[in-house]
Amino acid sequence: MPKSRSLTGNWRVARRLQAILLIPVLVALGLGGVRVKNSVDTLRDADDAVRVAELVQAANAYASDAIDERDVSVIPLLKGERNAPAVAAARRGTDADAEAFDRAVARAPRTAGLVRRIELVRAGEKQLPAVRANAFTDRLTGVQTEESYHAVQHPLMELSNELGFGSSNQASFGRTLYAISLTQAAESLIRSIGTHLLVEDRTALAEGELPTQLGSFSSYAYLEQVALQEYAGAGTAQDMTRLRTALANAEKKGAEQTAEAAEAARAAGRTFVAPPKLAAMISEIAGGKPTGQLAAEGITPESFFAASTLAFDACRSIEVHLTDTALADARSIAADAKTDAVTNGSLALGAVLAALLLAAWVARSMSRGMRRLSASAMEIAEQRLPAVITQLSLAVPGQVDTRVTPIPITTTDEIGEVARAFDHVHREAVRLAAEQALLRGNINAVFTNLSSRNQSLVERQLALITDLEEREADPEQLANLFKLDHLATRVRRNGENLLVLGGERPAQQWDHPLPLVDVIRAAASEVEQYERIELAGIPEAEIHGRAVTDLVHLLAELLENATAFSSPRSKVRVTASRLPDAQTMIEIHDKGIGLVPEDFALINHKLANPPTTDVSVYQHMGLFVVGRLADRHGVRVQLRPAARESGTTSLVMLPGTVLWRDGAASDTDTLALATVRAGLRSGTSTGIEALLAKEPADPFGGHEAWQDGIPAPAPGTPSEAAGPPGAPAPSGRSRRASRRARRTAGDG
Repeated sequence: MPKSRSLTGNWRVARRLQAILLIPVLVALGLGGVRVKNSVDTLRDADDAVRVAELVQAANAYASDAIDERDVSVIPLLKGERNAPAVAAARRGTDADAEAFDRAVARAPRTAGLVRRIELVRAGEKQLPAVRANAFTDRLTGVQTEESYHAVQHPLMELSNELGFGSSNQASFGRTLYAISLTQAAESLIRSIGTHLLVEDRTALAEGELPTQLGSFSSYAYLEQVALQEYAGAGTAQDMTRLRTALANAEKKGAEQTAEAAEAARAAGRTFVAPPKLAAMISEIAGGKPTGQLAAEGITPESFFAASTLAFDACRSIEVHLTDTALADARSIAADAKTDAVTNGSLALGAVLAALLLAAWVARSMSRGMRRLSASAMEIAEQRLPAVITQLSLAVPGQVDTRVTPIPITTTDEIGEVARAFDHVHREAVRLAAEQALLRGNINAVFTNLSSRNQSLVERQLALITDLEEREADPEQLANLFKLDHLATRVRRNGENLLVLGGERPAQQWDHPLPLVDVIRAAASEVEQYERIELAGIPEAEIHGRAVTDLVHLLAELLENATAFSSPRSKVRVTASRLPDAQTMIEIHDKGIGLVPEDFALINHKLANPPTTDVSVYQHMGLFVVGRLADRHGVRVQLRPAARESGTTSLVMLPGTVLWRDGAASDTDTLALATVRAGLRSGTSTGIEALLAKEPADPFGGHEAWQDGIPAPAPGTPSEAAGPPGAPAPSGRSRRASRRARRTAGDG
């Protein structure tokens, strides 16, 4: 069934405006000669009532946003964030309401009572800049800031007494609106002071200031109850039913928010304490309990502010309803007055009403289309387009549906043209994203193909060099062959780097566990200055076969970096230790010039979050490859400055998933017991506290190298598995053996 289309769906904007303005102008000209003096007086009274209702409506919005500004500014201002976005946004809202109020004042009638009340409002407004400037400072401390907004809010609230024109009891209507406004103001003060009490450092308060705050908090809680009783006495049964319904809805929404917060905390693995009801929160805070005890009961600044905001909004909804009702009643009376004012102008009046209805209809048609266009554009920008881009980056571009769903606007006017233009932009954006994803895939394929073509040639070259090394007896020629062997090995590692850049894994892997010391030696054998590398304190641990090739590659990049950026006469020391949590820490120490703290932070960030392939990756390929390989096996790598001398320490944390266990019992408990004993011997409880901690501490935090209570072997101490310290392959034969081990590890 085809969708119905409005009569003006394809009209141009200019034509619509002409339709809105033409008929009212013609009718106004026809009505000029039929009005009489008495009818004009009646219309004036009714129009004055409408403008007064609009003024009160603007005043209530102004007052509500002014005290809301105070409430949302409590936490940022107490923290010293005077230019916080929340504070600036709240103040802009209040200032916008002030401008709307000024426009309403300009339209309001100049009666004596109304003029007097407006002058009181102006006097209060003059204090607002000083209140903002001095809020929560030595000039305006404690609850003085909260109460200072009373100078602005209360005169605005008293304008409610001017409402009720045409009602059966004008005084009762104004009293009801004033009572609910007073309830809202009291709830706002409760929210503001309560948040203040939950956030502020009570130890920094002056003597007697905390009891003053608690007393004010309790007083406003009592004032709220008094205001509610006043509302019940002045309002009708329908007013009370409406208030109870609003409060019940607020309580239901609060329960939903609590359930959502509990579910989010449970999903994040955090403990969640459900807050009590608002009345219980107010009672507990007024009792002066410490903030820690209140937090244990679920009473936090966030939970209290959210619960109080629901009550605040409920009161605000009643206030808005009353002002809207008064405005609607005044407008209804004005419409009746117009009918009475026209004796023989029923046709003209009908034309005016028709013009008004037509204008409203056309305006609604325009606004509906614009709202639909705006909502669709936001959905595309924030959801649909990012989702397609994410899919393109994670999947094969050709397998992702890149079709664009048009914005559901079928008109041919300006709004429809904008919708079609936005559809075109959307399609072009998706097309460009698909092309970029395809380009990245092609680049990765190029990396992989280039590396695959070169790897076999390099392997043959290395095999030939190895054969020449085994048959060469001349030391000088053998040294040259070693240099050539190293260059070829570096070429192979560069080819492996291209595979990593292309997102590929090694084609073949080691088929059985390999001792950690052999893995480190294999990595050292790929470094040109391998004779500068010393191994010490390497524990008896085995690396799982699937991780051997990548771990050798990772360590070779770090060792190459350590030897390249340190003095040729210095040693690069490699140590390792078993940790109580079944992990193993490898440390690479060099004595280079080191880096500045900003460089360490940048490098560690890139190691933890490898960037996408771009120009900067090729400038720091080793860093990118280490990050990618570490991420592949859950290995953590960080660089730290040396503690006692110049240089850099590279820390490599091997998780239990890459360590091979043959089914024997884990020695975690034994190592943990050693940690406890070491702590007891030193007279500290650090070891015990570490074991009892619910969450593991940052393994790299607070020190240059891993320190878990198990003393690291001193330089020169024999390794548990590595034998005497020194270069990993000091002789020609052991050098060749390391080459063969590395080559075998690469081949699987």
